[in-house]
Amino acid sequence: MIAIKKIAIHAIPKLALALFLAQNAAATPAIAHWTQASGAQVYLVESPGIPMLDVEIDFDAGSRRDPREKAGLAAVTADMVSAGVRAQGGAPALDENALSEAWADLGASFGAAASRDRMSFALRTLTFPDLLPKAVQLAARELGAPSFPHAIWQRNRQRLDAALKEADTRPGTIAGRAFDAAVYGDHPYGYDMTAATLSRISVADMQALYASEIQPCRAKVSLVGAVTREQADALVRTLLSRLPAGEGCAPLPAIPQVQPLVKARDIRIPFDAAQAHLLIGQPGFRRADPDYFALRVGDYILGGGGFASRLSEEVRQKRALSYSVYSAFSPGLDAGAFTIALQTRPDQADEALAVARGVLARFVADGPTEAELKAAKDHLIGGFPLLLDSNRKLLGNVANIAWYGLPLDYLDTWTAQVQKVSAAEVRAAFQRKLQPDRMVTVVVGATRPAAASATRAAPAASEPAHATMPPGAGHE
Repeated sequence: MIAIKKIAIHAIPKLALALFLAQNAAATPAIAHWTQASGAQVYLVESPGIPMLDVEIDFDAGSRRDPREKAGLAAVTADMVSAGVRAQGGAPALDENALSEAWADLGASFGAAASRDRMSFALRTLTFPDLLPKAVQLAARELGAPSFPHAIWQRNRQRLDAALKEADTRPGTIAGRAFDAAVYGDHPYGYDMTAATLSRISVADMQALYASEIQPCRAKVSLVGAVTREQADALVRTLLSRLPAGEGCAPLPAIPQVQPLVKARDIRIPFDAAQAHLLIGQPGFRRADPDYFALRVGDYILGGGGFASRLSEEVRQKRALSYSVYSAFSPGLDAGAFTIALQTRPDQADEALAVARGVLARFVADGPTEAELKAAKDHLIGGFPLLLDSNRKLLGNVANIAWYGLPLDYLDTWTAQVQKVSAAEVRAAFQRKLQPDRMVTVVVGATRPAAASATRAAPAASEPAHATMPPGAGHE
């Protein structure tokens, strides 16, 4: 068994590299889709050249379904899936150490994570006949019969409490959570996990979430690897076989939409740091929005294109106010935030804000030039193959197609959709989605007093950790 473990562990990276090289020369892969009798939706890309398989199983069980008073429930529930499995069907219980060792013996991996919208389970395994069935059976046990041991949850909660306290010392975290609270208001996208919310979460809450939301009829399963459609169909049935079928799989409660801002807010939070953290933004758009491609291309020009962007040229290169500055949309099932982010010396914060706001206002009013538009398209289209150059990236894109209900030929038409975007469409889309006079501005660390009209906000001791928003979102 040890020999198998060593061979498998060393084989997977080499096989992934081979897949990278093979797919670079291949056409956009075809996606097969069907619905099983359980209601599970399956999306498959057959890749027979390499004996490996990647699977992602998504459920509508992300943090947007957390009760405010128990924010973090989805995240900790996903984390606890690997804490052990119950005895079931004659198979003995496994604690977290035994479970970890079992995966190591197979040279495979299985894990769970929760984002804003979904709870996702990921399996990666070789497809050799002596390994694949065992990996799928073990994944089915971990997915379908987590034991949620109370003692492990208490240990994990203490670890999270310590991490939250450490995060409270970072200005980026403070800026991020103040920004989210102001942009999202009462929407669950703005909820933050805190020591207080963690203290209210019990194992019974995790079991209840699992019983109501992790059901075969709610599953969207994406597979990329060396399996046929018939094999994939059987694998998915096995993976979901230990989950409760539910009674009719009634629709989950609707989530209220993110509300637009009615006025600008300027939030200044004193913090003793060498760099001030600045965030500007407002609710953006949902992933299903028809303006998606115009906004994607336009954002590359505005601030998503790194050193090639307008924000970088004006803030960094011309005025040396910041080493880096970016803008990004984060669309999801609900309207994710539009964000401009930068760091600067505290005494330069107001100047940097004025420059960034000016760049945004001019871009929304006038849109891009034809030269900027061509450069953005060339970069995005030229980089498209890199979005599919590994099993993981391809699986992420297939899972996104499944999750958002995008056309099965979405990857085939992606470059054409980018190519046909016009400057007028970018300008119109930005004017529909963004209102520069109604942005939230958060400054953490500036020493200069806020303007008289500004809203002052100080971090509460119980507020949670929150990372500063990263640029970009999604798999493509």
